[in-house]
Amino acid sequence: MYNKILSMNNSFFGRFKKNNNQVIEEQPPVWEDRIFWVETLQKIAFPVLNNLKKESLKKNMSLESFSSESNKFAHLEAFSNVFNGIAPWLELGPDESEEGKTREKYIALTLKAIANAVNPNSKDYILFTEPKQSLMSMALFAQGLLRSKTQIWNNLPMDVQARVIYELKNTRIIAPYENHWLLFTSMIEAALLEFTGECDKERLTYSIRKFRDEWYLGDAVYADGPEFDVNYYNSIFIHPMINDILKVMRKYGINEGELLDVQLMRSSRYASQLERMISPEGTYPLLGKSMAYRTGVFHLLAQATLFKILPRNMETSQVRSALTKVLRIQFEGHQNFDNDGWLTIGLNGRQAEIAENDINTGSLYGCCAIFLPLGLSFNDSFWVGPFEEWTTLKAWNGNQVEPDQSIDF
Repeated sequence: MYNKILSMNNSFFGRFKKNNNQVIEEQPPVWEDRIFWVETLQKIAFPVLNNLKKESLKKNMSLESFSSESNKFAHLEAFSNVFNGIAPWLELGPDESEEGKTREKYIALTLKAIANAVNPNSKDYILFTEPKQSLMSMALFAQGLLRSKTQIWNNLPMDVQARVIYELKNTRIIAPYENHWLLFTSMIEAALLEFTGECDKERLTYSIRKFRDEWYLGDAVYADGPEFDVNYYNSIFIHPMINDILKVMRKYGINEGELLDVQLMRSSRYASQLERMISPEGTYPLLGKSMAYRTGVFHLLAQATLFKILPRNMETSQVRSALTKVLRIQFEGHQNFDNDGWLTIGLNGRQAEIAENDINTGSLYGCCAIFLPLGLSFNDSFWVGPFEEWTTLKAWNGNQVEPDQSIDF
């Protein structure tokens, strides 16, 4: 049945009607949501992975940025962002369904892409360490490897694994900024610990101690230290990286790993706030930097869904319904792509003025972080539950909504 479902088209997406001033969406069968997610993943990821596989990424990828310096890292950023976001989906592995066969193709694409990315003799050798901007992308790449250990890391040839380890260790020459960038060094060391059994323990644990002992303010963490700034950095980078780093620390009995339980509760709390930021129309507040990451601002909500740590009073299917609406708004059409299928700088169209100076085309692929729930099987409650109104849709339709509730630690 599922094989047949995946071959069907989604021509009746986006049907709406007004009724008594309520926003009511005529819902297609729930399985069409997952089809749409997988189709959107391919629409975004395929140009990056396929060109890197063919050693034509540097040749063919469109480049937009405000800085020629930033362009040097654009190809690495594009690949690491794509890989990081789709890694849990790849980790499901191949099966006999149409989606499973598609995953098998993307696993093969990714394995070849990594082999080219780390090969100094390849035209698309991009996994290099050149301070400092590459540190962020190398950390995202390491996080993706942790998220797909069975299907990707374990299936890389030994010489490619050795080269990956070499490049990850080379990042130790980079001194990170004294802010959330510290997590980038920790993420890389966490991957090295997982894959080699060894790491630089100080680089692994320093960022966790800084966040635990100095930079947490109540239930919040701020990207540039203890200051009252409103942005999505907690979702884009901070909480997802802390969660994955602490899981490795817990696994290997490192003392700082004891923070994991409290950190997951904080993540659950923040996930509930992110869900409340999604409007009935599938839009969200434009706050702080990195709006050109588009759907990547929901990285933590996607990870909380994958980890199954959403608040108990929140239906998983309401999160799926909300995130699907966000995806449709931004990626059902082609307004965010150029004529060759590459993402363009903006939020919902070409809007270069919304981006910071360090944003380049590769940065835009941070949007792939929203795809983490595809790491849940198609029969998970997240995917099979009926359409549910998310919090703002309930509220503005006049339905009952619980108050926003904090967690007592």
